[in-house]
Amino acid sequence: FEEFLIANGFSTDAIFTLEKKFLARETLDDAMHEKLLDLFKKYLIVGGLPDAVNEFLRTRNVVAIRKIQEDIIRFYGEDASKYDSENKLKIKRIYDMLPSTMQNTKKRIVAKDIEGIVGKRFKNYADEFDYLTSSGIALEVKAIANPIFPLVQSEDKNLLKLYMNDVGLLSGLLFKNNAKPILDDVRSINLGALYETAVAGQLKALGHKLFYYDNRNRGEVDFLVDDFDNLSILPIEVKSGRDYTIHSALNHFLNNDSYPAKCGYVLSNEGEIKTVGKVIYLPIYFVMFIKPMSSEDEVLI
Repeated sequence: FEEFLIANGFSTDAIFTLEKKFLARETLDDAMHEKLLDLFKKYLIVGGLPDAVNEFLRTRNVVAIRKIQEDIIRFYGEDASKYDSENKLKIKRIYDMLPSTMQNTKKRIVAKDIEGIVGKRFKNYADEFDYLTSSGIALEVKAIANPIFPLVQSEDKNLLKLYMNDVGLLSGLLFKNNAKPILDDVRSINLGALYETAVAGQLKALGHKLFYYDNRNRGEVDFLVDDFDNLSILPIEVKSGRDYTIHSALNHFLNNDSYPAKCGYVLSNEGEIKTVGKVIYLPIYFVMFIKPMSSEDEVLI
Protein backbone atom coordinates (compact mmCIF):
# COMPACT_ATOMS: atom_id res chain seq x y z
CA PHE A 1 0.00 0.00 0.00
CA GLU A 2 2.92 2.33 0.68
CA GLU A 3 4.07 1.85 -2.92
CA PHE A 4 0.50 2.51 -4.09
CA LEU A 5 0.52 5.82 -2.19
CA ILE A 6 3.83 6.81 -3.76
CA ALA A 7 2.48 5.94 -7.21
CA ASN A 8 -0.43 8.29 -6.44
CA GLY A 9 1.72 11.26 -5.57
CA PHE A 10 2.80 10.77 -1.97
CA SER A 11 6.45 11.63 -1.35
CA THR A 12 8.75 9.59 0.86
CA ASP A 13 8.75 12.54 3.27
CA ALA A 14 4.96 12.37 3.46
CA ILE A 15 5.12 8.63 4.17
CA PHE A 16 7.70 9.27 6.89
CA THR A 17 5.43 11.90 8.49
CA LEU A 18 2.54 9.41 8.47
CA GLU A 19 4.73 6.80 10.13
CA LYS A 20 5.66 9.27 12.88
CA LYS A 21 1.94 9.86 13.46
CA PHE A 22 1.44 6.09 13.72
CA LEU A 23 4.29 5.65 16.19
CA ALA A 24 3.05 8.56 18.30
CA ARG A 25 -0.56 7.27 18.14
CA GLU A 26 -1.72 10.65 16.78
CA THR A 27 -5.02 10.81 14.90
CA LEU A 28 -4.82 12.40 11.46
CA ASP A 29 -7.00 15.35 10.54
CA ASP A 30 -10.28 14.50 8.83
CA ALA A 31 -9.14 15.58 5.35
CA MET A 32 -6.01 13.39 5.38
CA HIS A 33 -7.92 10.46 6.86
CA GLU A 34 -10.55 10.64 4.11
CA LYS A 35 -7.86 10.89 1.44
CA LEU A 36 -5.96 7.86 2.73
CA LEU A 37 -9.14 5.84 3.24
CA ASP A 38 -10.26 6.64 -0.30
CA LEU A 39 -6.91 5.48 -1.68
CA PHE A 40 -7.06 2.34 0.47
CA LYS A 41 -10.47 1.48 -1.00
CA LYS A 42 -9.10 2.04 -4.49
CA TYR A 43 -6.19 -0.20 -3.56
CA LEU A 44 -8.71 -2.93 -2.71
CA ILE A 45 -9.94 -2.67 -6.30
CA VAL A 46 -6.61 -2.25 -8.09
CA GLY A 47 -4.24 -4.25 -5.89
CA GLY A 48 -0.50 -3.93 -6.17
CA LEU A 49 0.44 -5.79 -9.35
CA PRO A 50 2.38 -3.35 -11.57
CA ASP A 51 0.32 -3.71 -14.75
CA ALA A 52 -2.94 -3.14 -12.87
CA VAL A 53 -1.52 -0.12 -10.99
CA ASN A 54 -0.19 1.41 -14.21
CA GLU A 55 -3.56 0.96 -15.90
CA PHE A 56 -5.25 2.65 -12.95
CA LEU A 57 -2.85 5.59 -13.14
CA ARG A 58 -3.40 5.91 -16.91
CA THR A 59 -7.14 5.44 -17.26
CA ARG A 60 -8.95 4.85 -13.94
CA ASN A 61 -10.91 2.31 -16.02
CA VAL A 62 -12.16 -0.58 -13.89
CA VAL A 63 -12.99 -2.74 -16.92
CA ALA A 64 -9.43 -2.42 -18.25
CA ILE A 65 -7.96 -3.15 -14.81
CA ARG A 66 -10.14 -6.24 -14.43
CA LYS A 67 -9.03 -7.53 -17.84
CA ILE A 68 -5.40 -7.40 -16.70
CA GLN A 69 -6.28 -9.17 -13.45
CA GLU A 70 -8.24 -11.88 -15.27
CA ASP A 71 -5.25 -12.56 -17.50
CA ILE A 72 -2.99 -12.89 -14.45
CA ILE A 73 -5.40 -15.31 -12.76
CA ARG A 74 -5.53 -17.37 -15.94
CA PHE A 75 -1.73 -17.45 -16.03
CA TYR A 76 -1.59 -18.62 -12.41
CA GLY A 77 -3.97 -21.44 -13.23
CA GLU A 78 -1.82 -22.62 -16.11
CA ASP A 79 1.61 -22.08 -14.56
CA ALA A 80 2.11 -25.33 -12.63
CA SER A 81 4.05 -26.72 -15.57
CA LYS A 82 6.39 -28.89 -13.51
CA TYR A 83 3.49 -31.05 -12.33
CA ASP A 84 1.56 -33.71 -14.21
CA SER A 85 -2.03 -33.07 -15.23
CA GLU A 86 -3.52 -34.58 -12.05
CA ASN A 87 -1.48 -32.36 -9.73
CA LYS A 88 -2.13 -29.30 -11.89
CA LEU A 89 -5.87 -29.89 -11.61
CA LYS A 90 -5.60 -30.12 -7.80
CA ILE A 91 -3.54 -26.90 -7.66
CA LYS A 92 -6.07 -25.09 -9.82
CA ARG A 93 -8.95 -26.48 -7.76
CA ILE A 94 -7.41 -25.21 -4.50
CA TYR A 95 -6.70 -21.80 -6.03
CA ASP A 96 -10.22 -21.55 -7.43
CA MET A 97 -11.61 -22.32 -3.97
CA LEU A 98 -9.93 -19.30 -2.34
CA PRO A 99 -12.56 -16.61 -3.12
CA SER A 100 -15.49 -18.68 -1.80
CA THR A 101 -13.44 -19.87 1.17
CA MET A 102 -12.63 -16.28 2.12
CA GLN A 103 -16.35 -15.52 2.26
CA ASN A 104 -16.92 -18.22 4.88
CA THR A 105 -16.84 -17.53 8.60
CA LYS A 106 -13.84 -19.82 9.21
CA LYS A 107 -12.04 -18.90 5.96
CA ARG A 108 -10.28 -22.26 5.92
CA ILE A 109 -9.67 -24.72 3.12
CA VAL A 110 -11.38 -28.02 3.97
CA ALA A 111 -9.29 -30.89 2.62
CA LYS A 112 -12.22 -33.15 1.77
CA ASP A 113 -13.73 -30.41 -0.41
CA ILE A 114 -10.76 -30.22 -2.78
CA GLU A 115 -11.72 -33.38 -4.64
CA GLY A 116 -14.96 -34.19 -2.84
CA ILE A 117 -13.39 -37.22 -1.20
CA VAL A 118 -14.19 -37.90 2.47
CA GLY A 119 -11.13 -38.91 4.48
CA LYS A 120 -8.63 -36.79 2.61
CA ARG A 121 -6.27 -34.77 4.85
CA PHE A 122 -3.98 -31.82 4.28
CA LYS A 123 -1.00 -34.17 4.08
CA ASN A 124 -2.55 -35.62 0.90
CA TYR A 125 -2.13 -32.21 -0.74
CA ALA A 126 1.22 -31.17 0.73
CA ASP A 127 2.86 -30.69 -2.68
CA GLU A 128 -0.02 -28.63 -4.02
CA PHE A 129 -0.09 -26.31 -0.99
CA ASP A 130 3.68 -26.00 -1.11
CA TYR A 131 3.56 -24.94 -4.76
CA LEU A 132 0.91 -22.29 -4.14
CA THR A 133 2.76 -20.75 -1.19
CA SER A 134 6.37 -21.12 -2.33
CA SER A 135 5.53 -19.60 -5.73
CA GLY A 136 3.89 -16.62 -4.01
CA ILE A 137 0.51 -17.27 -5.63
CA ALA A 138 -1.09 -17.72 -2.19
CA LEU A 139 -0.21 -16.60 1.34
CA GLU A 140 -0.20 -19.17 4.11
CA VAL A 141 -1.51 -18.29 7.60
CA LYS A 142 -1.12 -21.12 10.12
CA ALA A 143 -3.36 -21.76 13.10
CA ILE A 144 -2.11 -21.54 16.68
CA ALA A 145 -4.11 -22.53 19.76
CA ASN A 146 -1.60 -21.84 22.55
CA PRO A 147 0.80 -19.13 21.44
CA ILE A 148 4.28 -18.56 22.81
CA PHE A 149 6.98 -16.18 21.61
CA PRO A 150 8.36 -16.53 19.00
CA LEU A 151 5.30 -17.87 17.26
CA VAL A 152 7.16 -20.39 15.11
CA GLN A 153 7.48 -22.51 18.28
CA SER A 154 3.68 -22.73 18.55
CA GLU A 155 2.83 -24.48 15.28
CA ASP A 156 0.91 -27.32 16.83
CA LYS A 157 -2.15 -27.60 14.59
CA ASN A 158 -2.71 -28.83 11.06
CA LEU A 159 -5.06 -26.00 10.17
CA LEU A 160 -4.31 -23.10 7.88
CA LYS A 161 -5.85 -20.33 5.84
CA LEU A 162 -4.76 -19.44 2.32
CA TYR A 163 -5.13 -15.85 1.13
CA MET A 164 -4.76 -14.71 -2.45
CA ASN A 165 -1.48 -12.88 -2.99
CA ASP A 166 -3.13 -9.72 -4.33
CA VAL A 167 -6.31 -8.09 -3.05
CA GLY A 168 -7.14 -6.67 -6.49
CA LEU A 169 -7.39 -10.19 -7.91
CA LEU A 170 -9.82 -11.14 -5.15
CA SER A 171 -12.00 -8.04 -5.55
CA GLY A 172 -12.22 -8.73 -9.28
CA LEU A 173 -13.41 -12.28 -8.69
CA LEU A 174 -15.94 -11.18 -6.08
CA PHE A 175 -17.36 -8.00 -7.63
CA LYS A 176 -16.26 -7.99 -11.28
CA ASN A 177 -16.53 -4.45 -12.73
CA ASN A 178 -18.75 -3.07 -9.97
CA ALA A 179 -16.68 -0.83 -7.70
CA LYS A 180 -19.67 0.54 -5.78
CA PRO A 181 -19.68 -2.04 -2.93
CA ILE A 182 -16.09 -1.11 -2.08
CA LEU A 183 -16.07 2.64 -2.68
CA ASP A 184 -19.50 3.39 -1.19
CA ASP A 185 -19.55 1.04 1.81
CA VAL A 186 -22.79 -0.66 0.76
CA ARG A 187 -24.18 -1.78 4.09
CA SER A 188 -25.45 -5.17 2.90
CA ILE A 189 -22.07 -6.20 1.44
CA ASN A 190 -19.45 -7.84 3.67
CA LEU A 191 -15.96 -6.67 2.70
CA GLY A 192 -14.20 -8.65 5.42
CA ALA A 193 -12.47 -10.98 2.95
CA LEU A 194 -10.98 -8.04 1.04
CA TYR A 195 -9.78 -6.25 4.15
CA GLU A 196 -8.18 -9.39 5.58
CA THR A 197 -6.50 -10.19 2.26
CA ALA A 198 -5.07 -6.68 2.03
CA VAL A 199 -3.75 -6.91 5.60
CA ALA A 200 -2.28 -10.39 5.02
CA GLY A 201 -0.43 -9.18 1.93
CA GLN A 202 0.86 -6.08 3.69
CA LEU A 203 2.09 -7.95 6.78
CA LYS A 204 3.80 -10.53 4.57
CA ALA A 205 5.46 -7.77 2.52
CA LEU A 206 6.81 -6.25 5.73
CA GLY A 207 8.52 -9.54 6.60
CA HIS A 208 6.10 -11.08 9.08
CA LYS A 209 5.50 -14.80 9.30
CA LEU A 210 1.72 -15.10 9.51
CA PHE A 211 -0.38 -16.97 12.04
CA TYR A 212 -3.89 -16.73 13.40
CA TYR A 213 -5.39 -17.66 16.75
CA ASP A 214 -7.80 -20.59 16.66
CA ASN A 215 -9.32 -21.71 19.95
CA ARG A 216 -12.42 -23.89 20.04
CA ASN A 217 -13.74 -22.19 23.18
CA ARG A 218 -12.52 -18.63 22.64
CA GLY A 219 -12.90 -18.17 18.89
CA GLU A 220 -10.44 -16.73 16.38
CA VAL A 221 -8.22 -13.68 16.08
CA ASP A 222 -7.45 -12.79 12.46
CA PHE A 223 -3.66 -12.50 12.71
CA LEU A 224 -0.86 -13.09 15.17
CA VAL A 225 2.61 -11.71 14.45
CA ASP A 226 5.83 -11.55 16.44
CA ASP A 227 6.69 -8.26 18.12
CA PHE A 228 10.47 -8.53 18.30
CA ASP A 229 10.89 -5.11 19.91
CA ASN A 230 8.98 -6.24 22.99
CA LEU A 231 9.65 -9.99 22.75
CA SER A 232 5.93 -10.56 22.66
CA ILE A 233 3.02 -11.44 20.39
CA LEU A 234 0.87 -8.87 18.63
CA PRO A 235 -2.71 -9.99 17.89
CA ILE A 236 -4.46 -8.10 15.08
CA GLU A 237 -8.17 -8.00 14.37
CA VAL A 238 -9.44 -6.62 11.03
CA LYS A 239 -12.86 -4.99 10.83
CA SER A 240 -14.56 -3.81 7.64
CA GLY A 241 -17.88 -2.73 9.16
CA ARG A 242 -19.25 -0.41 11.81
CA ASP A 243 -19.09 -2.97 14.64
CA TYR A 244 -15.34 -2.58 14.98
CA THR A 245 -15.50 -2.40 18.81
CA ILE A 246 -16.91 -5.95 19.04
CA HIS A 247 -14.06 -8.47 19.27
CA SER A 248 -14.61 -11.02 22.04
CA ALA A 249 -11.86 -13.42 20.90
CA LEU A 250 -9.28 -10.62 20.95
CA ASN A 251 -10.44 -9.59 24.44
CA HIS A 252 -10.08 -13.14 25.73
CA PHE A 253 -6.65 -13.38 24.14
CA LEU A 254 -5.40 -10.17 25.76
CA ASN A 255 -6.88 -11.10 29.14
CA ASN A 256 -5.09 -14.46 29.19
CA ASP A 257 -2.05 -13.88 31.39
CA SER A 258 -0.31 -16.95 29.96
CA TYR A 259 -0.11 -15.34 26.52
CA PRO A 260 2.84 -12.96 26.02
CA ALA A 261 0.90 -10.03 24.53
CA LYS A 262 1.24 -6.44 25.72
CA CYS A 263 -1.49 -5.05 23.45
CA GLY A 264 -3.62 -5.83 20.42
CA TYR A 265 -4.58 -3.86 17.30
CA VAL A 266 -8.03 -3.43 15.77
CA LEU A 267 -7.83 -2.11 12.21
CA SER A 268 -10.93 -0.47 10.73
CA ASN A 269 -12.22 2.44 8.65
CA GLU A 270 -12.42 4.66 11.72
CA GLY A 271 -9.95 7.54 11.70
CA GLU A 272 -9.63 8.11 15.44
CA ILE A 273 -6.72 6.39 17.16
CA LYS A 274 -7.66 5.41 20.69
CA THR A 275 -6.62 2.94 23.37
CA VAL A 276 -9.13 1.05 25.48
CA GLY A 277 -7.41 -1.22 27.97
CA LYS A 278 -4.95 -3.31 25.97
CA VAL A 279 -6.74 -2.68 22.66
CA ILE A 280 -5.42 -0.01 20.28
CA TYR A 281 -7.82 1.09 17.54
CA LEU A 282 -6.09 2.15 14.33
CA PRO A 283 -7.25 3.19 10.85
CA ILE A 284 -6.84 0.33 8.39
CA TYR A 285 -4.25 2.09 6.22
CA PHE A 286 -1.76 2.20 9.11
CA VAL A 287 -1.18 -1.52 8.59
CA MET A 288 1.71 -0.43 6.33
CA PHE A 289 3.68 0.56 9.45
CA ILE A 290 3.22 -2.62 11.53
CA LYS A 291 6.80 -3.80 11.12
CA PRO A 292 8.49 -6.73 12.89
CA MET A 293 10.90 -4.24 14.47
CA SER A 294 10.54 -0.47 14.71
CA SER A 295 14.20 0.36 14.10
CA GLU A 296 16.68 -0.51 11.38
CA ASP A 297 19.63 0.99 13.25
CA GLU A 298 22.88 -0.94 13.21
CA VAL A 299 23.08 -3.44 16.06
CA LEU A 300 26.43 -4.39 17.60
CA ILE A 301 26.98 -7.50 19.67
